[in-house]
Amino acid sequence: MNFCLAFGTTREGRRYSGGISGLISLPIWFVVIVAILAAIGLTDRLLMPGVRWFFRRRANRAIELLNNRLSLKIQPFKLTKREGLIDALMFDAEVIRAVEDEAAASGTPGQVVLDRAREYANEVVPAFSHYTYFRIGTRLARRLSQMLYRVRLGNSNDKALADIDPNSTVVFVMNHRSNMDYVLVTYMAATSSALSYAVGEWARVWALQSLIRAMGAYFVRRFSTGNALYRKVLARYVHMATMAGVTQAVFPEGGLSRDGKLRPPKFGLLSYMVGGFDPEGPRDVVFVPVGLNYDRVLEDRVLTAAAQARDGEKPKFRFNPGVLLKFIGRSIYQAFRGAWFRNGYACVSFGKPVSMRQYLSENKFDFREMDEERRYQEMEKLGSRLMNCVGQAVPALPTSLIATVLLADEAVPLGPFQIKTRVFNLINRLEEAGVYVHIPRNDHDYLVEVGLRMLTLRHLVLVAGETYRVNPKERDLVVYYANAISHQMARIADKNQTANKT
Repeated sequence: MNFCLAFGTTREGRRYSGGISGLISLPIWFVVIVAILAAIGLTDRLLMPGVRWFFRRRANRAIELLNNRLSLKIQPFKLTKREGLIDALMFDAEVIRAVEDEAAASGTPGQVVLDRAREYANEVVPAFSHYTYFRIGTRLARRLSQMLYRVRLGNSNDKALADIDPNSTVVFVMNHRSNMDYVLVTYMAATSSALSYAVGEWARVWALQSLIRAMGAYFVRRFSTGNALYRKVLARYVHMATMAGVTQAVFPEGGLSRDGKLRPPKFGLLSYMVGGFDPEGPRDVVFVPVGLNYDRVLEDRVLTAAAQARDGEKPKFRFNPGVLLKFIGRSIYQAFRGAWFRNGYACVSFGKPVSMRQYLSENKFDFREMDEERRYQEMEKLGSRLMNCVGQAVPALPTSLIATVLLADEAVPLGPFQIKTRVFNLINRLEEAGVYVHIPRNDHDYLVEVGLRMLTLRHLVLVAGETYRVNPKERDLVVYYANAISHQMARIADKNQTANKT
């Protein structure tokens, strides 16, 4: 089918309106396409502004309602469009200087280096969506946490947290035992704030990375110490977010603990946050220590296997789909038989907040006035103090207590009464040192029952008659769980030695 246009001409070649002496034939598909494009143009100009205004108004109203409910508000910086944040980062004076230095040092054209810096910015900057975070992320986090664990709150430290200046930037500093840490803390903090995590390269998987960006997380390359331009782009984004009041959550250890012990802190993100901190500025930075512990860490066998790597050798975390499917299948089978138990308790405990203004006032220095070597030394002291506070906040759970008692005298099988006596004594020592001990149902006997059940079901502890002993083949895993509170045991031992000397 064709669409025709008619027109005529006089003998002199002039156009006239009457009579038909020629036809222009247009295909109907061409006319349809032009009509569709015209309709789209009219819709975009006339209808879409109103639609965008309607949804923007609903989104702003939803954010306002969220901020009324949250104790730590969602800052405007976090709601800024991602393209705007990337542009702000690219026009930052220090990033521009880093681009110029890189171009001069490498002999690469400036535009090429600038494009590379923009790639880094695209990689780092998140795209926060309040709907994705609160309607999808936190709900999934709650259901997954409750499905896998009996989730408990240890020391809530409500008064200290309530006393934090609302205008401050709050940074939750946590130990890193499992990838479930992200899920668990998101669930526990859902009524307080929207957290922005620093996430490793493991999460840069298609589809998953879009969801993680929408949750407000930013990606960090763990092995990029030699890339000065990348570090500068990352540093400036973290500094901008911190100075804008974005609530963040960081793992100073930089990776999962492979032997169960607390790892020495790394200072990169910490220095980015407070390296340019102004004690007289409008916004304080407050670090809140958070201690996490689990009766069972889902990746424990992978982590302890990686701990066997030789010195200087990069540990290999091997993912085996067969093992995952076997675990899921066994769990479903046990659930149908009524023999499936959740993976024990997961507990989150909060420590005493550390204010940067107060910290700098007590120590009488300013990071901005230091040379690089002195700044690193002071960052090391600050990081060590924060990790000590995190260690003090780590709760003691049944599995860790039973593992500690059985390893203390592993050559001798222990009966139930002996185990209970030693566990009760250990609890008293920990509580005297200010450590939170989670006692299920407030029943010490039940605590011992839960701990032994978790270890015997996995054959980490062998049962012979009415006695229990560590399975030699699984000793590494038992040590892994005992190490969760080994730093607190060491602190208690040091206090006892000091008391004996005096």
